[in-house]
Amino acid sequence: MKIPKKDALLWFEFFAQLPEDEEIMTRQQELIYATFAQIEAAIDHRNEQLLSEIKGLKTLENRTFFVGSEENFPKGCRSCLLGAGLSAIRKTNKCNLECKFCYNYGELDDIPPVGEGMWGIGGTKFYEKDIDLLLSIHQKPTGISYVYLEPFMEIEKYYPVIKKFSAAGIHQHMYTNGTLATEETLKALGEAGLNELRFNLGASNCADRVIENIRLAKKYIPNVGIETPMTPEFFETFFKKKESILETKFDFINCAELHLNENNIGNYYGENMYISRHGYISPIWSRELTLKFMKIADDENWNLVVHDCSNNTKFARDLNLSAKEGKWFGASNYAGEFSSIPYEIFLPLLRDDSFQFVSEEELPAGYKTGELVF
Repeated sequence: MKIPKKDALLWFEFFAQLPEDEEIMTRQQELIYATFAQIEAAIDHRNEQLLSEIKGLKTLENRTFFVGSEENFPKGCRSCLLGAGLSAIRKTNKCNLECKFCYNYGELDDIPPVGEGMWGIGGTKFYEKDIDLLLSIHQKPTGISYVYLEPFMEIEKYYPVIKKFSAAGIHQHMYTNGTLATEETLKALGEAGLNELRFNLGASNCADRVIENIRLAKKYIPNVGIETPMTPEFFETFFKKKESILETKFDFINCAELHLNENNIGNYYGENMYISRHGYISPIWSRELTLKFMKIADDENWNLVVHDCSNNTKFARDLNLSAKEGKWFGASNYAGEFSSIPYEIFLPLLRDDSFQFVSEEELPAGYKTGELVF
C-alpha cells in the first residue's frame, strides 16, 4: 500500500505514544512498513536525481559508487566488498576525543578492555605469540583493519603485530582521528608494513595539525585516505580548507553515510531521518551531501577517489561476507541497531511539508485512523 503522508504522520504519532512493550498488531505493522517504504522511495528518488548529475560516476561491480581513478580505490574497501571480507582487529578501548557521531558516544569511559597484552580477532582473544598459530590454521583474509577507538593512544603496541601480518602478505589498514600522530609514529607504521591509513578528518573538524599529519603520512605509508561520516559540519569545513587538504596528495575519501544507534541518536533528534531496509537509521542529509561532494570532486577533476560508502554499500558488504563464509543464500548480518523501532524520530520528516512522497493511494478499509485494527 502507498500510504499517504498525512495518514503516516497520524499513525506514527500514535505509535510514538505507545509503551515500549506494547504489542504491535499485524495490520499496524503493515502500516509501519508501508510508511518506511514510502519514505525510502522518496529518498531514492531524490538520490537518483543527484546521481544522474555526476558525469563521471563509476561502480565497483555494481556494489558501490565512486568517482575518480579506479587505481586509487582503497584496497581495504575492495577486500570488504569483493574479497574474503574484512577482519577487524581490536586493541585500544580508549579515545582522546568524543565525537557526536561516534557509535560509542556517552560510554567512552566504560568500553571494556580487550585484555592486557591481548588482541581481539574474530571474536577471540589472542596474544601476539598466537598469531603465527592463527595464520598456520585459518585461511588468510584478503584484508584486516585496526578498529576500536583511537590506536595512537598506544600505537607502539601495534608495530610488531602489523609486522606479522605484513610478512603474511595481508593488506592492513588502520583508522585514526589523527590528532595524536607524529612523524615518528607515522614512519614507524610505514616501516612495520601498514598498507593504508584512514583519517577521520571530521573528528577534529578538519584541524590543521591533522591535515599536516595526512601530508606526513603520505611520506611513509603507501595509501592514505580520509574516512568520515558525512555531516553538514564536515562538508562545510572541508570546503573552507579544501586547497590545503587536497595539497596533501592523499589517495581517497570514503564518505560514510552516518547511521545512528542508541548512543548517538540523541545528538541528532529533530533531523529528518529514514530507515534503510528496516536496518540502519540515518539523517537524510548524510548521503545527499556525499553525492553533492562527489559531483564537485568530479566536476573539478580531483586526483583521488571519492567513494559513496552508503547504507546500500554496507548492505552489499554484508552480503559479500556471508557469501564468502559459505552461509545460506540471502544470509546477511545487516540489521537494525535498536531493540525496538524509535517511532518518534521519524516525526520531524513526516511533519516536514517540503518532504513529499513520490505517489500516494487512499488507505484500504480497516487501515484508516479511527477504524478498529485487528
